Amino acid sequence: MQSIDSVLLDLPAEVVTRDQDIISSYVTDFRRQYVGATTALLRPRNTAEVQTIVRACAKYNVGLVPQGGNTSYCAAATPSADGQELLISLERMNRLRDLDAENLSLTADAGMILSDLQTVAADAGLMLPLALGSQHSCRIGGNLSTNAGGINVVRYGMTRDLVLGLEAVLPDGSLFSELNPLRKNNSGYDVKQLFIGAEGTLGVITGVSLKLARQPRQTITAFLAVRDIISLATILDVAQIQSGEAITSFEYISRASLDLLLSAKGHLRHPLEQESEHYVIMEAATASPVLNLQECMSALLAELYESELISDGTIAASEQQRADLWHLRESIPEAEVHHGGSIKHDVAVRTSRLSSFIAAACQLVRRHRSDAILSVYGHVGDGNVHFNIVAPDGTDTATFKRRVEKDISPEIYQLAFEMGGTFSAEYGIGRVKLDLLRRYGAEGKVDLMNRIKAAIDPEGLLNPGKVIPC
Repeated sequence: MQSIDSVLLDLPAEVVTRDQDIISSYVTDFRRQYVGATTALLRPRNTAEVQTIVRACAKYNVGLVPQGGNTSYCAAATPSADGQELLISLERMNRLRDLDAENLSLTADAGMILSDLQTVAADAGLMLPLALGSQHSCRIGGNLSTNAGGINVVRYGMTRDLVLGLEAVLPDGSLFSELNPLRKNNSGYDVKQLFIGAEGTLGVITGVSLKLARQPRQTITAFLAVRDIISLATILDVAQIQSGEAITSFEYISRASLDLLLSAKGHLRHPLEQESEHYVIMEAATASPVLNLQECMSALLAELYESELISDGTIAASEQQRADLWHLRESIPEAEVHHGGSIKHDVAVRTSRLSSFIAAACQLVRRHRSDAILSVYGHVGDGNVHFNIVAPDGTDTATFKRRVEKDISPEIYQLAFEMGGTFSAEYGIGRVKLDLLRRYGAEGKVDLMNRIKAAIDPEGLLNPGKVIPC
């Protein structure tokens, strides 16, 4: 503790919080599965103060855990329970640095909340495509650190695809800054990519330049009942062709997930008259004032009916109806919590194999526990499915979860691996998935990650115990 006290003496008093009543909400992870401890919470106001903090930690060999909005599902932003690490929150670094509408870009502090950045873009007649269920609390630095996905990946890509420039404080307190929002910059290694998805283990991200898109003039949202899950890839293919690649979102929802939600929130209503085992929320958007997207989507739905790929469907007739449809998709995790929580599997396979994976994984679970509730939903357009298992009513939830994690989860991950997929599509590694990375990481990947970590952070001071399976 003497080293920590020395660090704190080197810092401006304004950035240090020792009040444990305040700190308590920062040291508990988002899913409330891990509780850490720290002597102090550090809240810098600018990049220079981040450098001061990191230099002090390097001087006295004290571990430092970066935190954005504390929304990680893998406890990536939670300090260890021994209290030997300090916690740095970027929440006070929430300044918009630049907005260049003609360049379709903005530059901001890493502590800005994602929805605030979306609002900034919208006020300029533009759009920040990154959209997540946690967008009203997650911060852009954390989004970069985990390479967040979201509902628009099918058209705009993951977070890393939106990053034009980045600023980060390195483990010795020096600064890497390449924030110019250039579309082309072929000047050696693309160093910024090292920090995207690294979860704060290689540097503390302090600023970012992001691509923006033109704000859609037309948006069409449909909720469809799919006859057979095996048709998902076909429906998406037809939709992308018919719309001229205007599809921005294509989200799968199982009947079990929707039923779970409707039972948890009695005020919500099923959007269709006819029930199905499988549903899709599909959204198309265009910035063109000329193209008739409504006519295009109506023709698409007619073709899907005639081909017997869907059995029912509705198109949102207003912005409120569109919001209501998306509310169903975004509220499923909350419904799982209402039913005692779930064992989460954030899996991705090729889009062409997603239906087969879901079907095989469901059979796998049924062989072990025929009464388990399977809450399955996800981003069909990028092959990412959230395959979650919820305890049936009348079951001891804690015991059920332990058995699922021991007996069923390994088989689900093995299935994804055998189908050429991954055990972590968008949640990252944190401290939760270290063993999975050891087992299923690409050949040579863990060794190379350790080499990079040793080269940039030889003392292992940034976010110790996360991402890198030492």
